[in-house]
Amino acid sequence: MNNAVKIVCFTLLGAAVLSCSACKGKQAGGQMPAQTVNAIEVVQADLPWDIEYPAQVAGSLQVNVRAQVGGILQSRLFDEGAYVKEGTQLFQIDDKEYKAALERARGSLAQAEAQERSTQREYNRMKKLLADKAVSQKNYDDALSAYETAQANVQVAKAGVTTAKINFDYTKVKAPISGIVGKEAQSVGSLVSPTGESGFLTTMVQANPLWVNFSMPGSQFAKLASGYMSGQIVLGDEKKSSAVDPAEYRKMAAEKAPLYVEAILANGKVYAQKGKIIFFDSTENTQTSSLAMRAEFANPKNDRQLMPGQFVRVRLVGAVYKNAILVPSSAVLNTPEGMLTYVVDSNNTVAARPVKGELQNNMYIISEGLKHGEKIVSNGLIKLKPGMQVTVNLQKFTLPASAQTAQPASQDGRSVASLEASIDKSVAPDAQALPNDQQGK
Repeated sequence: MNNAVKIVCFTLLGAAVLSCSACKGKQAGGQMPAQTVNAIEVVQADLPWDIEYPAQVAGSLQVNVRAQVGGILQSRLFDEGAYVKEGTQLFQIDDKEYKAALERARGSLAQAEAQERSTQREYNRMKKLLADKAVSQKNYDDALSAYETAQANVQVAKAGVTTAKINFDYTKVKAPISGIVGKEAQSVGSLVSPTGESGFLTTMVQANPLWVNFSMPGSQFAKLASGYMSGQIVLGDEKKSSAVDPAEYRKMAAEKAPLYVEAILANGKVYAQKGKIIFFDSTENTQTSSLAMRAEFANPKNDRQLMPGQFVRVRLVGAVYKNAILVPSSAVLNTPEGMLTYVVDSNNTVAARPVKGELQNNMYIISEGLKHGEKIVSNGLIKLKPGMQVTVNLQKFTLPASAQTAQPASQDGRSVASLEASIDKSVAPDAQALPNDQQGK
């Protein structure tokens, strides 16, 4: 074979090889690789239902200190904002007029008592003479009447002394309770009066114990009560929950106090003292759809960590959601039609699954739509379509430290889903109000 023929043969062979390579490349490029997704297994756990609410601190007792007599305010004897004990003098009102009135009253009493003694002697003399028939009955009666009048005058004079003493003492304005004194409302030298605005001197707030007022949405209270009555939610160390009516639940929650309250300060620290719920409003506020509640906190050190008027957050502690189906918030997508998640089957195919649930601490407590052990996509749900084939990167779902993994519910009809579904018949979850990292995308 000559050189020309060889060149032609090699040229044709190279073209054929390139053609085959191109065909193989086209074939490979026609198949899109499966999308890789992160997935987790749905877990079932006992989850503390620690719910936070905005709240405001108030004194357990607040008193307006007022002048009870009129006069010139001579002095202020306290530091504004200081803690004082009951009976401590706060102000001094000019007492000269009241001291003089007290002396006059005491003088009137002395005169009345002298007159009483004189009439008593005359009465005793008339009584003896009447027995000897030396005076008439009229003389005796006149003496008796004069003596009785003198006795009455003594009682009037004593009352006058008492009144004058009270008014004199009122010139020393004293703390009616132990607590924190507010700002002075009247300056030294002002003319104060027991009536009108000039009579208001300052305020006092009892700082131990303190009250913390907050509101719980009516739907949450209903869910808490329903969960307790169904046995889905236990309170404190209680091992069982019997069916009770709402009134009995209120009594139990208030008196047995399995729920307690933590106060979270502005710096994020938790106040050392635990609070107890002392008040449930009997009716729901129609404007806010919430129930007013009050917790009481001991404040033995009065270290000003909690102060009346201060805004804090309170956390209800003590309720445990039994056998809750938990998923991270990133695994739930909010849509106009409701909440959904993507379930991965054994063939690594995803399917959209409608769910119902409640957001708590960046996790959803799923009441309907999922079962323990199912695989779901944990993020990036907006990129998925039903029926899509995926490559699964299975990750471990980390539960809160306080949550305890529970055994799957038994098949006796008391599954978490069924219990929650029964609650939701009366209390429907507000899906639109449950934000997550997918909302708004």
